[in-house]
Amino acid sequence: MKLLNHIKNIITLFYRSMKRFPITLLFSTAVAVMLITISELQPINNRGLQETLSRLTMIFALGIPISLCLKLLWERKENRTVLESAGFVMIGGLILVLYYFFLLNELSLVSITRYIGVNLAFYLGFLFIPYLPSKDHFEMYIIKLGTGFIITVVYTAVLYMGLAAILFTLDALLGVPVPEKLYLYTGIILGCVFAPAYFLAGIPLKDHSLEDENYLTVLKVLLLYIVIPLLTAYTAILYIYFIKIIVSWEWPSGLVSHLVLWYALIVTAVLFLITPLRNENKLAIIFSKWMPISILPILIMMFFSMGIRINAYGVTENRYFVVVLGIWIFSIMVYYLLMNKPLNIVLPVSLAIFALISVLGPLSSYSISTLSQNNRFEAILLKNNMLVDGKIQAAPVDISKEDRIAISGILAYFNTKHSLRDVRYLPEGFEMNDMEEVFGFPYEEPDLSSPEDFFYFTRNETETGVIDIKEYGYMFDADILYYDTTADHALKADFDEESGILRISQQGALLYEKDLNSFVKDLFEKHGGQKDILPTEEMTLIDENEKVKVKICFKNIHGSRDDVTGNIILNGFGGYLFVKIK
Repeated sequence: MKLLNHIKNIITLFYRSMKRFPITLLFSTAVAVMLITISELQPINNRGLQETLSRLTMIFALGIPISLCLKLLWERKENRTVLESAGFVMIGGLILVLYYFFLLNELSLVSITRYIGVNLAFYLGFLFIPYLPSKDHFEMYIIKLGTGFIITVVYTAVLYMGLAAILFTLDALLGVPVPEKLYLYTGIILGCVFAPAYFLAGIPLKDHSLEDENYLTVLKVLLLYIVIPLLTAYTAILYIYFIKIIVSWEWPSGLVSHLVLWYALIVTAVLFLITPLRNENKLAIIFSKWMPISILPILIMMFFSMGIRINAYGVTENRYFVVVLGIWIFSIMVYYLLMNKPLNIVLPVSLAIFALISVLGPLSSYSISTLSQNNRFEAILLKNNMLVDGKIQAAPVDISKEDRIAISGILAYFNTKHSLRDVRYLPEGFEMNDMEEVFGFPYEEPDLSSPEDFFYFTRNETETGVIDIKEYGYMFDADILYYDTTADHALKADFDEESGILRISQQGALLYEKDLNSFVKDLFEKHGGQKDILPTEEMTLIDENEKVKVKICFKNIHGSRDDVTGNIILNGFGGYLFVKIK
């Protein structure tokens, strides 16, 4: 009986979802059908067809949040009519058709990131539309939706594992052939049909009151006694790190900016979620009061760091998104500081606006990035007198390597992320293969090595010299020095990567020991941390003691500088080891 009751409850939930959100479920089902169709047509080598189907699938997926937003807007009306409902449906359909033909006419980095931004804005709209302009217990509404989402994911995963186990048992024990794709299609149907229907059934109705809803104990303990202490400790570490930066005046790398950004996002989410606890918990009050103040200097330091990179390399989409998201978080923290009773609905509403601005219009990441890189490109051309009457001239002989790499990098950026047609002053029909003809030098890859933390030397492979080994009786390929492959031989050589020490022994007796870090350090001090091609004699080490004479012919050397100690460390090498026993 209990099983029958559970089945009846699930059927009731599905009926409730289909009755309230029929168009949304129609879109989610269409996504499932399209994904299965694309999978079935995959063996057909038709790129155009595959791209068209992918674009249609993306439009159907975009229809999910749009239809939810329009439905919730319609439910807010007091006097609703069928004609108005049809009008909302037509508006949604028109948005999707226009988006397909004008904003998703091809699959590219720009169209895909724009698609993600628009989706984010509509899903945020789905969260805040029922509570516009303001309504009590918005935080509890979000927590209820979040809890429902997690339960839906768990139920869907358990159901999938159960069905997959049945399919596997049919195949393994009863001999019923089960195609491998059936497992994939089962997951697609559950994820696109069952999961949305189950989740949407739990969305509160317009007049549903959350006043009597209890704050989840598990979430309360997690936030107050685990997450908040961890964030406090992380904040202290960031302050120590930034004090170190101020003392040493060495600004952080781009990675630190991302770490600060994710940390700030988590802080913002926690401040939002603990709002209902401010009236009953002292820790929540203290965190809500002091964390917005504490995080502002950290965000300012992040902006300084990003400003240095933008000044050096211009604006790109990634840097734009980091800065815009940082501005949004900074604004929210200031809002929390200035308002005695802040309305948390401001967070999703403002974030949706920021998301749309960042992917649409003249202030979008694409417009700002192309403008910035074009300005940078023009500045380099003017600096080297390569722009005459609006036409590009060949570079002078003394143009610096940095400028050649910068021009190459800008063109590669447009070629991969936008279009070379968007670059000012380029001749019509220009392609990357035309660089030497137009600019007077070929495309140059940026040197990713850093004198501070990485270097790589390689032997000049163009040399045809013969290695003199007549004095030596044994030869080892460097590749085997990392493994214990010569244990049973009379002579054994091995390299310890951790210490950088090369050892040669015979029948357990140590004959020779050398710290190769010292050899690499000499090379580093002479040539710096560049990716250089060195002559053979500089890449050869000859050494001896009273027992053996050793010759190492390096083909390549890979090392690094320790950030703390400044020591040069050999990470690995290739080449040959020759040994003569005296």
